Amino acid sequence: MSPDAMPATGPETHVDAIVIGAGFAGLYQLLCLRDRLGLSVQVLEAGDGVGGTWYWNRYPGARCDSESHSYAFYFDEALLQDWNWSERYPGQAEILRYLNHVADRFDLRRNIRLNARVMAAEYDEAANLWHVRTEDGARYGATYLITAVGCLSAANIPQIPGLSDFAGQWYHTGLWPHEGVDFTGKRVGMVGTGSTGIQAAPVIAQTAEHLTVFQRTANYSIPARNAPLTEDFKRWAKSHTAEIRGLMHASTNGHPFLMEDRSALDVSDAEREKIYEDAWAYGGLRFRAAFRDLLTSKASNDTAAAFLRAQIRKVVKDPRTAAILANIDHPFATKRPPIDSDYFETFNRDNVSLVDLRATPIERITPAGILTADGTEHPLDIIVFATGFDAMTGPLLRIGITGRDGLSLQEAWREGPKTYLGLQMAGFPNLFTITGPGSPSVLTNMPVCIEQHVEWITACIAHLRAQGVARIEPDPVAVDRWVAHVNDAANATLLPQAGHSWYLGANVPGKPRVFMPYAGGMARYRAICADVAARGYDGFVLDSRTLETAHER
Repeated sequence: MSPDAMPATGPETHVDAIVIGAGFAGLYQLLCLRDRLGLSVQVLEAGDGVGGTWYWNRYPGARCDSESHSYAFYFDEALLQDWNWSERYPGQAEILRYLNHVADRFDLRRNIRLNARVMAAEYDEAANLWHVRTEDGARYGATYLITAVGCLSAANIPQIPGLSDFAGQWYHTGLWPHEGVDFTGKRVGMVGTGSTGIQAAPVIAQTAEHLTVFQRTANYSIPARNAPLTEDFKRWAKSHTAEIRGLMHASTNGHPFLMEDRSALDVSDAEREKIYEDAWAYGGLRFRAAFRDLLTSKASNDTAAAFLRAQIRKVVKDPRTAAILANIDHPFATKRPPIDSDYFETFNRDNVSLVDLRATPIERITPAGILTADGTEHPLDIIVFATGFDAMTGPLLRIGITGRDGLSLQEAWREGPKTYLGLQMAGFPNLFTITGPGSPSVLTNMPVCIEQHVEWITACIAHLRAQGVARIEPDPVAVDRWVAHVNDAANATLLPQAGHSWYLGANVPGKPRVFMPYAGGMARYRAICADVAARGYDGFVLDSRTLETAHER
């Protein structure tokens, strides 16, 4: 149903602020605006429970790639002391329990409306209000609109001919049935080998009669070495919260460790190999921190890439399968670097096979399975699309946002996303985006980025109200300068060299190829945002005129 066709049901409910989404970002934004500023706030959530990404993503093996002691809110010491994580890398169910615990601990549910998918948000300049409509026709009005929709929430379902003819069942990992899927005795085809597919494949293979993995782009992956947390580590983490917080705030990616201050080219071959071996044995994303220049020097990156390809060949027994898995065409960590639990080992199972889509692309889906270009029909009972998301911009563009003078967000971003600091867009007054395009977001440990954004937005709104400012939006010149800076930051790294990365929107046909997250580092970004605020919100237009004359600008 189009937004214009949605029936209105009852009068418009007015609040000070509307927050879209009830994941990490939406919960904390509600807490800050309601409890710290005393505003009336309505959270609108499409699902029938809180949790955001972790409410929707319930696919087999769904797990965080940030270590659990860092994947949490750090704004409240009592909350840190009260919660106990069970594993080094928390699974979906445990993270969802944590977010429900947060919602209950801070009495957030009374301001959250579930099953309320936002279909349209339109700015009314004369009234200085955002008018918001939900799928069921409910209407809301608010001075401030904050999107907390997440970066990875708009499922990317590939348009493969014949999908509607498939006689079996198909699922997307980002829209997984809450009752789960039974793979026992089934012939399963999984399309996609990014972070999600790398997590899902080992679990699916345990019960499926046969799993066929369809790989278009080979990927690096590092073992997570996941394990239950020891009591000693739990005690250490709770007694060092200030130190952990400081590390996360000082680091490039918001993780509780810093890059080693050495180049991969400044050590001997033997020493470098030992460093990589130790990092591989330790597991997880800390492998990226072994040397400071893995994302800035192609020569240094090549050493890591060669090591990781060699590890794949060591693990995978069949040389042909190993060669396909190790045929990686991009520098290490220029796409999201996955971590795994027995992904490459899974290809040693008798019930798992690999199809190289570079050599034999998918022609179509048939009633019985998937037909590839070599004429082979792979018989399947279930297809799993681990094909990711229309990342960063997709969740916002699907809402139907219209700013001043009828400017739609789709039109404003026709050539790619344009924001100032990833927080606001020109032409959309009083609209704030948490972890939007142009912010570090997906290049970071997300709770750290979310806390910084929420606290900046909260302080900004407090400033507006204290100074009697009716509305705020960025100057178009500041937007253009920030977009240029985001591009410069990306181009100073190897990140754009992965031309098929979802960081560039390359996984969605027709999407503009623009590097979307800010690659200058979380610590640097935090300092920039603080400086902008300290200089009276430099780069923003603060409009203090009365509502009666504001439309004359």
